[in-house]
Amino acid sequence: MSALQKTAGPQIKVCGLTVPEEAAACAAMGADAIGLVFYPPSPRHLEADRAAAITAVLPSHVSAVGVFVNPTWEMLSEIILRSRLGGVQLHGDESPALIDQIQEHFGVKVIKGLFAERPPYFADAGRFSVPAYLLECGRGAQPGGNALSWDWGAAAAFARSHSTVLSGGLTPDNVAAAIAAALPNAVDASSGLEAAPGRKDLRKVERFLKAVRETNLLYERAGISLRPVF
Repeated sequence: MSALQKTAGPQIKVCGLTVPEEAAACAAMGADAIGLVFYPPSPRHLEADRAAAITAVLPSHVSAVGVFVNPTWEMLSEIILRSRLGGVQLHGDESPALIDQIQEHFGVKVIKGLFAERPPYFADAGRFSVPAYLLECGRGAQPGGNALSWDWGAAAAFARSHSTVLSGGLTPDNVAAAIAAALPNAVDASSGLEAAPGRKDLRKVERFLKAVRETNLLYERAGISLRPVF
């Protein structure tokens, strides 16, 4: 698998990694961040020791982002410290006060998930003091994207005024169209890059990265300066 040349364009988070070798390969190909899921109902759920083995193989410029849903403070403390996370992504009903505490106590970036079809909605962004938001549709049984594509253009107005990660149903075949519709600062994909739950198809990852990097001209034509998220 050849390394891809990084160019200007939206940042890329490859989420749901469970194997150190696959995480290292995604980083080598140009991913800006690796997502690690800490949510027991998910087939991609990790224990802290396994997550630490993954973060240990990542280069310093690639952020490890932990994905949580209504975590307890004890859970956060153990995992953030033992797994050496650089960021936390929250997909539940976490309070603004908890988010402030996480940022102040652990010194990590927090990305708050907002949804088109359930709370917290896009319009709730003002409740949270975070550097970035992840937007997806909010349909399906799990708190994440559930591999469901949606009207990505509904995120376009939000992305003009907030640091935005676009997610939900993204694949190598549709990510360019999703980016053209919303022009986000970053994109996040998980199941659309898998061979099986928790196992990445590295050819899909490579195609995804290539497709994203080829959208940089869309931002130049729109006169948009991208804000880094990870």
